[in-house]
Amino acid sequence: MAGRWRGGGGGGEVVGSIYSVLALVLILVACVELGDAATAVDVYRLIQYDLSGAPYGSRLAGLNHHAGAAPFAPGADLSRTVVILPVRELNLTFLQEYITSKQPLGGLLFLLPQDIRHKSAGGNKSRNVGLLRSILSELEQLLIHVNLPSRYFKFLKIGIACEMIYLCLLIALNNHFCWYLQYPVYFAYEDDKINAVLADVRRGDATGQPATATTGGYKLVVSTPEPRKASSPTITNIQGWLPGLVGDGTTQLPTIAVVASYDTFGAAPALSVGSDSNGSGVVALLEIARLFSRLYSSPKTRGRYNLLFGLTSGGPYNYNGTMKWLRSFDQRLRESIEYAVCLNSVGSWNNELWLHVSKPPENVYIKQVYESFSEVANELGVTVGIKHKKINISNPRVAWEHEQFSRVRVTAVTLSELSVAPELLQSTGGLYDTRHIVDETAIHRSIKLVAESLARHIYGCEGKNIQIFADNSSLAVNPSYVKSWLDLLSRTPRVAPFLSKNDPIISALKKELSDHTDEVHLQHESIDGMFSFYDSTQATLNIYQVASVTFDLLLLLALGSYLILLFSFLVITTRGLDDLINMFRRPPSRKAKAA
Repeated sequence: MAGRWRGGGGGGEVVGSIYSVLALVLILVACVELGDAATAVDVYRLIQYDLSGAPYGSRLAGLNHHAGAAPFAPGADLSRTVVILPVRELNLTFLQEYITSKQPLGGLLFLLPQDIRHKSAGGNKSRNVGLLRSILSELEQLLIHVNLPSRYFKFLKIGIACEMIYLCLLIALNNHFCWYLQYPVYFAYEDDKINAVLADVRRGDATGQPATATTGGYKLVVSTPEPRKASSPTITNIQGWLPGLVGDGTTQLPTIAVVASYDTFGAAPALSVGSDSNGSGVVALLEIARLFSRLYSSPKTRGRYNLLFGLTSGGPYNYNGTMKWLRSFDQRLRESIEYAVCLNSVGSWNNELWLHVSKPPENVYIKQVYESFSEVANELGVTVGIKHKKINISNPRVAWEHEQFSRVRVTAVTLSELSVAPELLQSTGGLYDTRHIVDETAIHRSIKLVAESLARHIYGCEGKNIQIFADNSSLAVNPSYVKSWLDLLSRTPRVAPFLSKNDPIISALKKELSDHTDEVHLQHESIDGMFSFYDSTQATLNIYQVASVTFDLLLLLALGSYLILLFSFLVITTRGLDDLINMFRRPPSRKAKAA
């Protein structure tokens, strides 16, 4: 009896261990599909925003679909496929037709070239640079802009007497014609791992077996919460002041303002560093402030002009921060500003810059500024042209920063390498605007042009062959200073709605301006209510190599057969063949037991 009991106990232990092994194996089989991770990649989501209540950009963030590659067969079902598109090979016409037709798609993953991230040894003279820049610019505009009919742009050119009527028409047009993407869109940089995945996907597609749940392949997974609207995004303006030397009987000195917008906007907010637009303008302003702080540090060399330095935010959004900064001025300060110089995109030009003005070139102040800049430009061996664009006060669209000054009757110009005013949300620090396109020599010349022109005006040296900021002097432009700030800005995304009031880049700019100017303070304002933005700008993409369903079934069948044989062997060796047979017999009924 005792022997049988011990045998039964041993059998129970064996059966329990078998059940444990079986449960473990089933769990492993269930996880086969997601157990073999190929790689993890940092990805950057296409911007999601609303303009006057109309949705734009990508509206989803989560991703869990198989990978596919272009080109694909016409009429193919891509509703559960993430299409990987290397930008180098992009067919923009096909992509535009596919997106605008609103066909279902699991997601899009654009692969950006690695060489746009850093400054290459060949600078910007590569044969493919122009083509790549054009492709990225068009791609960005396609993804973030709406295709409006031509009559919409006629409203912009003709102007509307009443601003409220204009805004109502804008909202109505946006709501009627806008499109947005009902699937996730991400950007990633090429590397060896993701290129290998793409090559495998293409080989599978070439054999006529695209990745699906039944054929296997690669699965792309982004586990992130769905985007939420950013609550009360702010814009922050930074102001510094260099007071001039007040002479006997002088009640108030005239003021010259030097201004640059520091924030950016692009298809991928987490990649929008804007090295040229407008990182170059910010670097130029900081160096100009540093140079004049040395001049103004001694009463003997301090000029009889106040210098006002402004780093403004909200530039991509009709220079919203500049408008609110100017409104914060009291009337006395506003009237003291003789003129303002706004710096925009001055880091990627060869021999020509442009002064954009709202007042006619014949205006006394405009003529004086232009002649001063032209004189220094001739000495530097470059050209400064002038572009006059009259503003329409009833039109809320602001193409250049100086136009906000003109709206409050302050003379201002914008110095830029761009000869034509960009459209809304264009040339504001996009995918291509990275460190590799910026020429430090161009920034040095821009700084010297502005600083020398201002100094000659302040000290009354126009028409004299005097170089105040001569090379190799104590007041020369500092290349190391320019490079360090350019490098910092080129790795720091600066999309205003995603910058907190105490963001490190804002603190760094404030500290730097404090080192060279006085009375530095921040102005926090809410962004224009026409714009709403959503978070989830960056995530991690996990790429899993998955087996086909057929393979999973065969594996499960093999494992099941093995476990059955193992179970049978263990029962026979420990309890005997009769016990194994009895396990599969139907137990006797209660009536049979009673009989």
